[in-house]
Amino acid sequence: MTRVVDYLADVEMGDEGYLAHPADWNEDIARQLAASEGVELTEEHWKVIRFMREYFADNGIAADARFVVKFLAEEVGYGAKAHARLFQLFPYGYVKQACKIAGMKRPRAWSTG
Repeated sequence: MTRVVDYLADVEMGDEGYLAHPADWNEDIARQLAASEGVELTEEHWKVIRFMREYFADNGIAADARFVVKFLAEEVGYGAKAHARLFQLFPYGYVKQACKIAGMKRPRAWSTG
């Protein structure tokens, strides 16, 4: 029998299922958050998530979607199709899914789109 571990049971959750403390994040938590959002994580998802985590570590805030689009355009090679690709990876929106899965607090000033 496979034991299901609830990685979210030991972390404080904030509004709408976002982590209250981004430092609590780990890849197991990301997988569980992704599953709750109906997102099956691929290597492309992990590239975005790792970029977001690095940006947060360097700047102390979540990356605005435009920085992630620039990353996808320049570093991953999507060019002008980067914005569309971000929303293919996270179809319910950057804030709603990408920020949540990457362990960011819910950005107050951003829309969920």
